[in-house]
Amino acid sequence: MVEIIDFLSDLEKNNNREWFTAHKERYKAFDKQLKEFAAKLINGIAAFDPSVAGLTVADCTYRIYRDIRFSLDKSPYKTWSGVFIAPHGKKAGYAGYYIHFESSGCFLYAGSHCPEPIALRSIREEILDNGDNMVAAIETSNGFTLVTDNSLKRTPKDFPTGHKHDALLRLKDFGIEKPLDTKYLAAGCDALLQKVVEDFRSAAPLVEILNRAIDYAYQEEKDGGYNNY
Repeated sequence: MVEIIDFLSDLEKNNNREWFTAHKERYKAFDKQLKEFAAKLINGIAAFDPSVAGLTVADCTYRIYRDIRFSLDKSPYKTWSGVFIAPHGKKAGYAGYYIHFESSGCFLYAGSHCPEPIALRSIREEILDNGDNMVAAIETSNGFTLVTDNSLKRTPKDFPTGHKHDALLRLKDFGIEKPLDTKYLAAGCDALLQKVVEDFRSAAPLVEILNRAIDYAYQEEKDGGYNNY
């Protein structure tokens, strides 16, 4: 898997179409290795979380080409890559399991990044009802830490102040993160896969709690009984 990082590192230094075209075969090798890893990771996670069974690689991976139409940065290519495995695919709005590859650092993430307003409200309601179990799920994960960068300064409107899980209620993203040890990248695909599946298995209880809340919100919206705020 070191080849993936090496390619992304070189692309970061040469983010232009001329370099990319000249190294197209190298990109194809990078893309093939990433997709093979993604397919194995989907199967590995599905063994303990059946909600992701049947996903395709396309459901969980991202194009390397940037959308530069509305961006001041006209660099044509992403200098990172990732795999996000969640029920119904990466665009469905559910919590899931994400691995990030970048020359500056690789990491694992489990949870819900930027949930939709109805999902966010439902997760906060879940915290009121089930906050102790959510905390336990975070604490029993294998070396993950709660991501708190994106938090409100005050308790959100319509939620009680002074709640013992107020820090969770103020979150706008709900996820846990773990740096990926470079020794696993150097050890090869099989060693990395085994480690990542093991780590994500430990994070599955949190993902399950979040997706229960998210699924409830989407079902209520479908039935016409859930209002945005």
